[in-house]
Amino acid sequence: MKKKGRDLLEAFRKTFLTLQNRTPRQIKMDASSERYCYNPILRWNPQVEDYFIKAYGSLHFAQISKALTHPSCYSCIRVNTLKTTSDAVIEKLQEIMRKSGSENDVEDISIEEIKANNSIDLDMAEKQLCLQNWSISKCQIPGLEYVVFVKGSGPHAVDYGYAPDKPPKEVLVSRKCAEAVLRGAQVYVPGVMACSAHVEEGDAVAVSVAVEQPAPDGGWGLGITRGTVLQGLQTDPYYFERNGLYIGQGTTMLSRAGIFRASQGIAVDMNNRVFKLPSFHDVLEGEIFLQNLPSIVAAHALDMCAAPGGKTTAIAVLMKDEGEVIAADRSHNKVMDIQKLAAEMGLTCITTYKLDALKAVRKSNGSSDMTTLCCNKDNNDVVIQSSDLRPLESGGSSTTTVGLNADTNCKENVSNEKANERTYVSKADIRKNMRRMRNGPGRNQSLGGRVENSKGFLPHSFDRVLLDAPCSALGLRPRLFAGEETIETLRNHGKYQRRMFDQAVQLVRPGGVLVYSTCTINPGENEALVRYALDTYKFLSLAPQHPRIGGPGVVGSCQFSDGYIEEWLRPGEEELVQRFDPSSPLDTIGFFVAKFVVGPKET
Repeated sequence: MKKKGRDLLEAFRKTFLTLQNRTPRQIKMDASSERYCYNPILRWNPQVEDYFIKAYGSLHFAQISKALTHPSCYSCIRVNTLKTTSDAVIEKLQEIMRKSGSENDVEDISIEEIKANNSIDLDMAEKQLCLQNWSISKCQIPGLEYVVFVKGSGPHAVDYGYAPDKPPKEVLVSRKCAEAVLRGAQVYVPGVMACSAHVEEGDAVAVSVAVEQPAPDGGWGLGITRGTVLQGLQTDPYYFERNGLYIGQGTTMLSRAGIFRASQGIAVDMNNRVFKLPSFHDVLEGEIFLQNLPSIVAAHALDMCAAPGGKTTAIAVLMKDEGEVIAADRSHNKVMDIQKLAAEMGLTCITTYKLDALKAVRKSNGSSDMTTLCCNKDNNDVVIQSSDLRPLESGGSSTTTVGLNADTNCKENVSNEKANERTYVSKADIRKNMRRMRNGPGRNQSLGGRVENSKGFLPHSFDRVLLDAPCSALGLRPRLFAGEETIETLRNHGKYQRRMFDQAVQLVRPGGVLVYSTCTINPGENEALVRYALDTYKFLSLAPQHPRIGGPGVVGSCQFSDGYIEEWLRPGEEELVQRFDPSSPLDTIGFFVAKFVVGPKET
């Protein structure tokens, strides 16, 4: 078994050695190149930084912080095997490249040039540009053949055309916009914060990033007014803070006045990037789904009967669109997103509900009006999966539940009380409708916008549960700022996840499997949760995972200033979890997976 695991890991590493290409071009380092380059330093709360150094060591944590500021060198695509195959997807992507002229260098061609040469619209020009010259390969790991990798490159040194006393024209974008650009997106109008004077459509501009800075109140903020004019002088806002925060060069699609007057659209066509990664927006819709590799591996830990993905639609594909998938989230709009994606992928077995994960378990009280959303006595699987990966808001949670062979007749019939109400339109409703006519429909008002509420599930309803909990998301990359997290917020994340775990563990029958995953590097949300689970629920035990391509977990503990001791894994347990390190050769996001086997429960 150990030899098989080593063989899988070796195959995986060989795959990624061919994908990685991070050799930057060598240029003379003068004053201008030190400023006009990409060399970010990730800012942390000092107490949080000390905490992570205790967990990883100073050198390792420095490597993790550096890796988090860079995107992965490849894009990972999950193929919808109900509609197509990996080989067919690779062939289609290669055909798109051929039609766009793959002999052209991405660095020397722009959206405007593609439009002029091919007489096509802007959307198609974007698709062709982003798919030129990308190396495409199928994953060689057994069971992951439906995963396709597309190689990127970087970091690259960009010549911004700096001359003494004549700095380049510049567009300053928000951090979130910059993180999207580093992943392959264009600069859209809402992300632009400031711009040089006299910028016209078609101008070449350097694109820099405004990252949050310490505020007088002890917090963090930007302190810059959108629309500020950049003079290229040291008196500019964040002039020195922008050193080493230039993410590429592009061509403006609008004038300065147009950028700050428009509400949407592309502001800058990024044709010379620090990192060159393909964008798959609107490419092969319904056939492919962009997904991080560790998420796919986490679903495999469920030991399901076929190759699963990591999200609701992946489980539906696993079920070959048969049976019933119950998908729920606390957010109306996120439930709507699930409905939209299911329709796009041609999946009909998904039923959506609005449900708070902290109320996922229904206690049997004998009342006649109880909603029993339990499944039949055949084998059933469930996924509790959060789509809220950013810092938690108070009082809420999200969940996605997926059940195999569910009994659809056991769902409660929800009456439509509004059908019996008399029609009355208030002045407030009239004003709301007028605003909607001006601004367009929101997602809540889109076609098929009904969302049904769920009252939860009975204990022991499922054989398998995947809990992809809301977390601090400190493993997501690229990341240019991390200062908002404090020791208190990190500990609060852990408390919240324990409450979700308490719900999830009740849903699993004895003999079942419970998989827990997060996208954070925080041991308090990962190894500490495992410690809590094993100490609290004696019927749980850690189980091996296949395939195993992640690294070992963190062993030890940490004592905080208030005397609280946070315990992590104990010796011998570290090899039973998977920790994906963003600084490792696998070059993934930071991610954590633990698999529990549920033994006999006490009544």
